[in-house]
Amino acid sequence: MSAPTVRILPRIAGVPASQWDALFDPGYPFTTHAFLDALERSGSVAPAKGWEPRHLLLERDGVPVAAMPCYAKAHSWGEFVFDFAWADAAGRLGLRYYPKLLCAAPFTPATGPRLGARSAGDRDALLAAAQREAEGFSSMHLLFLEPAEAQTCASAGLLARHDVQFHWHRGAESDFAGFAARLTHDKRKKIVRERRRVAEAGLRFETLPGDALDEAQWHAVYRLYASTYDERGQAPYLTPEFFLDYGRRAGTPIRLILARDGGALVAVAITFVGGDTLYGRHWGCAERHHSLHFETCYYQGIELCLREGLRRFDAGAQGAHKLARGFDPVLTRSAHAIADPRLRSAVAAFLARERRWIERQQRALDEHRPYRRMEHAGPPA
Repeated sequence: MSAPTVRILPRIAGVPASQWDALFDPGYPFTTHAFLDALERSGSVAPAKGWEPRHLLLERDGVPVAAMPCYAKAHSWGEFVFDFAWADAAGRLGLRYYPKLLCAAPFTPATGPRLGARSAGDRDALLAAAQREAEGFSSMHLLFLEPAEAQTCASAGLLARHDVQFHWHRGAESDFAGFAARLTHDKRKKIVRERRRVAEAGLRFETLPGDALDEAQWHAVYRLYASTYDERGQAPYLTPEFFLDYGRRAGTPIRLILARDGGALVAVAITFVGGDTLYGRHWGCAERHHSLHFETCYYQGIELCLREGLRRFDAGAQGAHKLARGFDPVLTRSAHAIADPRLRSAVAAFLARERRWIERQQRALDEHRPYRRMEHAGPPA
């Protein structure tokens, strides 16, 4: 067997889609060639935006055997594993933190495959190649790793970081009433009240695949998406061209949860379906109604899962308020390599303390799950 060679791709289009996708779980939408290519072709990901593609491809006899989506990052925005304090500490040490090397699905805090490989040996070789590539950077960061990948990184000496998200797991129920029946009385009463308030406001909901919308309808959706960023005084991560391309492709995994007030579109949740999972990604609204966010982003998503037989709903980063609405605490994992020994020592000490705190937090959250004691809320990851 010949030794593998490493190729750095400045665009994902440099490898055929069939070869890239063969290395990753097809049920996870955010490392597919189509998704990554749409980000690049739409200008959502570009060097001018601080995301310079440097995808690693491990080949043997000209055939890809392992790959990872990588970027030289000029900042830390759009990652959802926050290292701004590390950059500040590097500056105090007289170090240049950016650019750094990032392995991630851009703008997507959803656990999934990052080290695509044909075998465990190819995965090890890929990570070793990434570590060599990272020698020209201050640091390397692999975000939202699957558990086996996190273990591979830990065995290679990378620093482990943990956090908590909240995911809904389907039980034996077939409809929303069955789900609500599993909850404690006070939590069930709260959800019923929130849903009633939205219904009394006269809002109507529908769920459509992205390819069911025409260009004008997608522009209306985009305005709602962009409004969330406008409120924070920042530019949207994704461009209109991304949605007009990827969102309108036949068979796109995007599902749009649309809220209407009469004929007017007033809110949207942009979700993705992959495998047995619904991924809640983005939201926006044009009108303020009590509990509209909960209905659009959580309850309608649970309804969608129940209708389509999906087992899990990953509703996005952070948000302890999701716990009271039927979502379980789930551990997320990332791995980090820091070149400078002084900075690495400081970060390692911080991460050790943070992991202990996260462990205590998860135990406390487990104690406050909203399900009745005789019920099991689903498999915490």
